[in-house]
Amino acid sequence: FEKFLLYVGCKFEREKGDHRIYWRADLKRPVVISRDTELPVFIIRNNLRVLRMSSKEYLEILDRI
Repeated sequence: FEKFLLYVGCKFEREKGDHRIYWRADLKRPVVISRDTELPVFIIRNNLRVLRMSSKEYLEILDRI
């Protein structure tokens, strides 16, 4: 998911505990993910909502990268 965030223009902002925070200028909230290798689907969906992207767009981008 981190590779995806960098691909869509997010920049790594900081790390606090086991959370990594990414930011993009047009976002109202930061994108927060855990450092765990496996992210639960609900966290990915919540972060896609923050990015204003659909699941379909996400899957299309994953196919490209």
